[in-house]
Amino acid sequence: MKKLILPLLLLVAFGMLAAVESDPSAVVGYVKYPCVAGDNLVAMPMVDGVTLVSEFALPYNDMDDINTVQLWDPDTQDWTACTNYGGNFFDPDLPVGPGSVLFLNTNQAINYYSIGSLPATNAQYTIVSGDNTAMIPLNKSDLTLVSEVGTSMGPNDEINTIQLWNQVTQDWDANTNYGGNFFDPDPAVTIGMPMFLNSSSATPIVWPAGPRGLIINSRNSK
Repeated sequence: MKKLILPLLLLVAFGMLAAVESDPSAVVGYVKYPCVAGDNLVAMPMVDGVTLVSEFALPYNDMDDINTVQLWDPDTQDWTACTNYGGNFFDPDLPVGPGSVLFLNTNQAINYYSIGSLPATNAQYTIVSGDNTAMIPLNKSDLTLVSEVGTSMGPNDEINTIQLWNQVTQDWDANTNYGGNFFDPDPAVTIGMPMFLNSSSATPIVWPAGPRGLIINSRNSK
């Protein structure tokens, strides 16, 4: 029920999101991303102070279980691999931050937690022609299906596919736009979910285009 207002519905993304109000102006919480041994796609919804790949990996890498962290480069249209050469020494050690999408390879199953405060302004992406990574921002709980994500990016079939990573098959599940933003299949999505999508828009799409601030449900909403 909407009367139960954990700030921002406090994500259910890939596990459980808990939140605690530490003072009137600061809300902190976490999003849990269970990762399997192999490849995994995760995001960084919360503001946790992490600025580099090595800092992202450090809490989970005592035994060097994270081998690579890849970031998508929309300019080269390829993944840039940050490789762990041992002792959590990543080269290159690229910048990351709230809203980043990371494709990581692990030796064993781990639970990645994006822990920190809710962002004052939610993630926003410049979607270029070709392939892109993005995360459903925390203030977009109205987006519950892949087709709704596609529609929110443009009404003219700018988005060709929205792919979600399948940990079981270790491959992409491609959701294809067959016209009129009719996506098949059309799986459910949640805030905090990372995506790999293809755009044919002649000009970059700034998404989401609307306000980036947090949307908190009123205690009196029904």
